[in-house]
Amino acid sequence: MHWVYYAILILISLTGWILNLFLLPGLWLMVAAAAGYAWITSGWYLGIKSLVFLLVLAVLAELGEFVAGSAGAKKAGGTRRAMAGAIVGALVGGILFTGLVPIPILGTLVGVCLGAFLGAGIIELSIRRELWHSTRVGLGAAQGRLVGILIKLLIGLAMFLLAAWTAIPFASQRPALPVVPQPTTTTAPT
Repeated sequence: MHWVYYAILILISLTGWILNLFLLPGLWLMVAAAAGYAWITSGWYLGIKSLVFLLVLAVLAELGEFVAGSAGAKKAGGTRRAMAGAIVGALVGGILFTGLVPIPILGTLVGVCLGAFLGAGIIELSIRRELWHSTRVGLGAAQGRLVGILIKLLIGLAMFLLAAWTAIPFASQRPALPVVPQPTTTTAPT
């Protein structure tokens, strides 16, 4: 039965990794699937150390995506408001501009990057009123967002491989059941 649970874990984890491309919380789905698998199998194959490591990787991936998306705008000389505009623009662009390219994953990437470009660029243009500078900030935000998505995808792939490897339900990995000693009976000589 553990092999069935393992197959479900692999399918959910793979789905979670793919969801990252659509800006959905796929890494957290992967962590939840691993925790569920560990709970169902009583931690025989995937233990607490692996779960904590998966959780740390998920937090690092989210931070990496956030920092890279904002850092691109800042590196190009954008203000804090432009960095916030890049984040909001990426979320809105992922929803509104995905249809610009009718290829499922590529369309979302283009939508997110275009949204980050427009969000940062428009905010920066409203502050400084310099088109060239605003365009440069928007391009930096789009580039940073793309790097952030790639970072998240790579860490998500590492999470998938870690969960898939540590959760393999081989019988040799199963801990031995404790042996309960039988009470000894002594007979008294008569």
